[in-house]
Amino acid sequence: MEFKDYYAVLGVEPGAGDGEIKQAYRRLARRFHPDVSKEPGAEDRFKAVNEAYEVLRDREKRAQYDAMRASGWRPGADVGPPPGFGAGGYGAGGFDPGAAGAFSDFFEAFFGARARQREAGQRARRDGRPAGTRADLRERLPLPLETVFAGGTALVEVEGRAFEVKVPVGIRLGQVIRLPGKAPGGGDLLLEIEYAPHPQFEVDGRNVLHVLALAPWDAVLGTTATVPTLGGPVELKIPKDSDAGMKLRLRGRGLPGTPPGDQIVEIEITAPRPENEAQRSLYRQMALAFGDNVGP
Repeated sequence: MEFKDYYAVLGVEPGAGDGEIKQAYRRLARRFHPDVSKEPGAEDRFKAVNEAYEVLRDREKRAQYDAMRASGWRPGADVGPPPGFGAGGYGAGGFDPGAAGAFSDFFEAFFGARARQREAGQRARRDGRPAGTRADLRERLPLPLETVFAGGTALVEVEGRAFEVKVPVGIRLGQVIRLPGKAPGGGDLLLEIEYAPHPQFEVDGRNVLHVLALAPWDAVLGTTATVPTLGGPVELKIPKDSDAGMKLRLRGRGLPGTPPGDQIVEIEITAPRPENEAQRSLYRQMALAFGDNVGP
């Protein structure tokens, strides 16, 4: 089993802050999303990016990963699985951003369902009871935002048995779904809702945040842009002289609720890379026209 270099996958240094990691994830997830990317191997890259972000965004998982690196394990090295790997376990099938697929064996061994199974057994032994007795088991259920928005079902696996869980529209972060008798030994399985990372959206309460990349001329002259929302794309009028960081509001386009949340669209201005000498010449003309005038 190969030790994964999650920092290299996201293109950041090991000391990168949360903001830098999030920004790198956004950029790469947009680039390699299977629905939009035509690059060879985009789906595999998208899987790798999501797996790296799933570890590095979580303080506990990142600390565990950094401890592995500090102990001498290095990217590309062959590492053995921890005891009990491959024995089955508890896994939520809800984390599937963009139909990316499953995580790697390395992730599952040290951070995923099998790791949680080992932890559950260790907790049982610390409590003085054998693993597998009638006791409730709490697990996290990461859901795609599309499922949170529209409702539906999520697949949960317990020791090789699969169960479909009904997900109500607009289910809240931290809400618990109880599956009576589905834990090992006949206890109840308690599924605590998480929102899975999404390449286009973040969640703030009931509001959904989206970063919209604009060319400089569209920001200055104004335009109408097609903006993705969880309910489908909409047309958004961009006012002229829009600046980076400006926020526009799409009312009622956030997560369902009473009242529903809004979608907040933040403007990001991106200068396209010139692909030929004619385009580079236009940048020179802009440099002459504007000089050092880059402030507000």
